[in-house]
Amino acid sequence: MSSPIYIQIHNDIRKAIEAGKWAIGDRIPSERELAITFGVSRMTLRQAVQTLVDEGILERHVGSGTYVANQKVQEKMSGVTGFTDLMVAQGKVPTSKTITYHLMSPSLSEMEKLQLNDGDEVLRMERIRYGDDIPICFEVATVPAALVNGLSKSEVTESLYRALEDKEHLVIGKAQQTVSAMSAAERIAEYLDIKRGEAILRLRQVSYLQDGRPFEYVRTQYVGERFEFYLEK
Repeated sequence: MSSPIYIQIHNDIRKAIEAGKWAIGDRIPSERELAITFGVSRMTLRQAVQTLVDEGILERHVGSGTYVANQKVQEKMSGVTGFTDLMVAQGKVPTSKTITYHLMSPSLSEMEKLQLNDGDEVLRMERIRYGDDIPICFEVATVPAALVNGLSKSEVTESLYRALEDKEHLVIGKAQQTVSAMSAAERIAEYLDIKRGEAILRLRQVSYLQDGRPFEYVRTQYVGERFEFYLEK
């Protein structure tokens, strides 16, 4: 199963960065130039660049362009809690709206984060997550397809953590999390009912089972005014 064109471009740009074509802090060519180089529409190119921005590999500077990102300081946060349980603990009713839900070949980043091999497939889904019908975050989650073959779409999209624990009898372990600030792109702003450019919190997380297997790679964008992270040391 082949990857979408934007994922293939994502992989090519990442390989170019890793090969030293652009160093940390370098400005990459404009979307128009890259679209011509790859022979695709600007919309497809923009989607590829956005995946790299979401992963923290690239960063956009308003009015200036897109640059290879500097490494951010990371802070460990204790505990691994699914969105559903988090909302319930706060007395809110959790719901989700699934935007996309596809089986496909993983990107290079997904292969790396989920420790996958060539030929492995992933389930990638985009969801808007709500608390009391108020949009809290937009989430792109990737899980190994083999791990969720026995689960229905509703079980995966409504609460993956609960489905893995209750139906597959798996134990959730630790997570590695990175949080940074960014401005909402037009598409994300529309999903979250905020203004374009408004401040949002970006969380990148790899979650592991108790036996050490990574089972989820998530890129989530939270509305800054509706969510806060609590660090416990």
